[in-house]
Amino acid sequence: MKHSSLVVLVVLAIGAIPVASAAHEIKAARKATVAPAFDVTRAEANTDGRLATFIMEVAGTAGSVKPKPIGKLQGAKADAYVWPTRLNPAVVGFAPASGILALAITAHPDFDDTPLFDENGDGDPANDGAGWHSHWVVLAEDKACGGGLKVRDVAPGQEVMPDTAAGLPLALDSPGMSPILKGSTVRITVPVKGAENIAFDAVTAELQVNAQGKTPLLCVSGVRKVASGNLSFPGRIIPKP
Repeated sequence: MKHSSLVVLVVLAIGAIPVASAAHEIKAARKATVAPAFDVTRAEANTDGRLATFIMEVAGTAGSVKPKPIGKLQGAKADAYVWPTRLNPAVVGFAPASGILALAITAHPDFDDTPLFDENGDGDPANDGAGWHSHWVVLAEDKACGGGLKVRDVAPGQEVMPDTAAGLPLALDSPGMSPILKGSTVRITVPVKGAENIAFDAVTAELQVNAQGKTPLLCVSGVRKVASGNLSFPGRIIPKP
């Protein structure tokens, strides 16, 4: 997807007004140019009023592809399965109306951004990151990024942040919910209130840390696939069956 197209998608994502829709899931045709592990074919979400479950299906084996390590933070890459939502970032502890609140499942072997949790179970909470794990992030437009979006840069100690934020100068929370990747499906359940009927989309993407350690610090460097095709948020989080 070209950079100019992504800028249009960002404008749609930030400026569009949600409309009533009977659709709740998103379906997408397979795309030969997208790696099967990231070729989104379906996405859905539901809530019981306290917990929300997000599901994404891909054409191949979910989580079977990860970035190759480069041995350092600067320039490090991350792969991600992402559900951008219309939820106000304030519902999980970020500054109100500060961008697009997205739930992301990521893997990145060169850095650990979950300091409170020991995902690999080796007794050291500071050496994780290579395994698939979850984040709430706030996305914002930035034309300096190849994908037209970034995880929003923040000033530590000067902005409203969740209690479980990773401590990086980014609008990135690490609350420790464990994703399940099995077969062609990516699934995660998170605590969030007020999610019923909220619009969402599903995206697979690549991210990259700035090679000079400057802002924008964490860019969406490339979008593999947008389930809706145009980031129009056609999905709705429905009441749990």
